[in-house]
Amino acid sequence: MKKTVHLLYHFLIFGSVAFLTSSCSIIRNNFYTDPVKCYNEAIPDKPYDAIIVPGFPHDTAKGWDRIVQGRIYWSLFLYERGFAKNIIFSGSAVYTPYVESKVMALYAEQLGIPKEHIFVETQAEHSTENLYYAYTLGKEQGFKTIALATDPVQSSFLVSFKRKFKLTDLKFIPIIYDTLEVMTKSNPKVNVDRAFVKDFIALPERESLYQRVRGTGGIKIKRILRQQRKDARRERKRLKRDLKSE
Repeated sequence: MKKTVHLLYHFLIFGSVAFLTSSCSIIRNNFYTDPVKCYNEAIPDKPYDAIIVPGFPHDTAKGWDRIVQGRIYWSLFLYERGFAKNIIFSGSAVYTPYVESKVMALYAEQLGIPKEHIFVETQAEHSTENLYYAYTLGKEQGFKTIALATDPVQSSFLVSFKRKFKLTDLKFIPIIYDTLEVMTKSNPKVNVDRAFVKDFIALPERESLYQRVRGTGGIKIKRILRQQRKDARRERKRLKRDLKSE
C-alpha cells in the first residue's frame, strides 16, 4: 500500500508539473527550479501569520517518511527564522488510518514548535484540498498573511490553483533542500495512536481512480466555490426584493 501511495503521488504530481512547466515559464522559473528566488522574494513580507504544510500518509512500519521529514523540518526552519508565526498542517486519514496533519503536528511539537502555534486541518484528501481548506482555516483564525511551504514539486503543481481558487494574497515558499541538508536532525518519538482513526476506509476503496484524479484536480473545491457563487447571487436577489418591497 505504501509503495502504491508513493507511485500515485509522484505520477500525478510530476505529470502535472511536466505539463505546467512546459507551458508556463513563470512557474518553471519561479516555483520549480528556483525555490531560492521564492525564498528571497518572501523575505520582505515576513513574518507570515501562518504557513500551510500539506500532509502525507503515515506508515507505522516505516516511521516518518522522508517527504514528511522534509516538510516538517522546513516548517521548523521557517518558524525559527521568523518567517512564520504559526504552522497549519493539513491532511485527513487518506491512505492509512492516521490523520496526516495530526501526525505531523506531533512531530513538529517534539522538534520544538510550541503547541499553541500549531494548527491542524483534518478534512483534506488531495493536495488542492490541503491548499484551500488550510487557507480557509487560517482566515477563520484571523490570519491575514499566509504562505504555502512544501516541496518544489507540489508547489509547482498548486501554483495555478492560487488563481483558480481566488487565493490572491497567498505566497509560496518552496523547500530549499540545501538548507535542509545542513540542519541538525533528530529522530523524535511520538505516540501516533493519538492520530489513529477507527473503522478507517482508505480512499481507493471509497473513490475510483477517475474520482481521485478529479479530486487532485480540485473538483470538490470548484463545486464548493460554484455553490458559494450561487448562494451569493441568491442573497443579492433577496436583498433587491426586500428593498423593492420597502
